[in-house]
Amino acid sequence: MLAFLGLLAASIAACSATHTFIIENRCSYNVWAAVFGNNGQTPLGGGWKMYPGARKEFTVPDHWNGRIWGRTHCTESGQCQTGDCGGLQCNGRTGRPPATLAEFTLDGWGNQDYYDLSLVDGFNLPMAIIPHGGHKRATYHCTQATCYADLNPGCPYEQQQRYGGQVIACKSACEATHRDDYCCAGAHNTPQTCPSFPGATYFKSRCPDAYSYAYDDHKSTFTCGGKPSYTVRYC
Repeated sequence: MLAFLGLLAASIAACSATHTFIIENRCSYNVWAAVFGNNGQTPLGGGWKMYPGARKEFTVPDHWNGRIWGRTHCTESGQCQTGDCGGLQCNGRTGRPPATLAEFTLDGWGNQDYYDLSLVDGFNLPMAIIPHGGHKRATYHCTQATCYADLNPGCPYEQQQRYGGQVIACKSACEATHRDDYCCAGAHNTPQTCPSFPGATYFKSRCPDAYSYAYDDHKSTFTCGGKPSYTVRYC
């Protein structure tokens, strides 16, 4: 009986196991944090305002997958010029491009976490993913994924998103042009037929850790095992 109760307790603990996330705003301006869970599990309502220097911690369950991003140039009600999700608390909605994304698939194949920074939807602010703990074995394993460069000032003209006379975000080449060869669509929907292109090269040359287009995974996907926690840092 005691052995059974021990197994039951272990089973309950395994079912309720969690991963810890910390979000930090190191920017000199306010950022409206946003979280979206692909499996319907979105913590803290999905969004909140962060002043410079703010820090927030939360947990997600095992096997969680989703994305974290930051919104900028927002009203107090959470209507934003970049990364907008329809209100202060996104309430189950993902953000509108362009936005820098931190993407996670926890406890995936081989019981590994998979994470990346993505500029496939464009760029709005510098970000980093910093794992804590885990079992570091090699490059791209339990290491930081960073995009600390500000890509807005040098953004190619056709990709610029402007507001108030300044460039506030850099659209992806796909969003800016809707060309199949830049969107990896139609006849270009394979790694062989959608190689890198000028708009993606601009992103990759300045943020080599981040996805610059859909088939950029060989230099942008990070893994980590051993139940690490993660800091997602703005700026």
